[in-house]
Amino acid sequence: MLWERDKSINAQGITDFPGSETLAVEEQGFMAKFLLPTCILLLHDYQVDWGQLDYLVIDMPPGTGDVQLSVSQNIPIAGAVIVSTPQDVALLDAHKGAEMFRKVHVPVLGLVQNMSVFQCPKCKHETHIFGTDGVKDLAKTLGLDILGDVPLHINIRETCDSGQPVVISQPQSDAAKAYHKIAMEILRRLPVPPA
Repeated sequence: MLWERDKSINAQGITDFPGSETLAVEEQGFMAKFLLPTCILLLHDYQVDWGQLDYLVIDMPPGTGDVQLSVSQNIPIAGAVIVSTPQDVALLDAHKGAEMFRKVHVPVLGLVQNMSVFQCPKCKHETHIFGTDGVKDLAKTLGLDILGDVPLHINIRETCDSGQPVVISQPQSDAAKAYHKIAMEILRRLPVPPA
């Protein structure tokens, strides 16, 4: 990822490990446990030229393991956003993650409820497949704000799979508006980047 930056940028400008899509699950675990922290340390030592950035977003796996600790202890972090579905099992990880960031003095900017509701594309009936208010209840418990809700919608998956995320290909859609709202809520809570 870091050593072949130009070759590993996809349509959204997000970098992936070269060849990571062909790795078996156990190999992906190896990548996350050993190579990602190494790359994070390289990033921390400023050996990577990212160009002029306002913000660098690092999407981490759920949990409170080596990857999260390596990031939080080796990179100056302006804030963390906890993303979770509203189901009980996911909320346990989200709660642990928020507490871990607090313990290592990383501000938790808020929570995002992912896959909050499914709307049938034919009849428009809404179903809360993963539950309704789990993330809202967790936010209240932790004293945090909800930054927004992302629906479970086929257009989100289809547009991402095609390399044209919904915020680019369908910017006026409700799904795109949900992402924009979340982005604006995050920006409101972050310090202004240096000029």
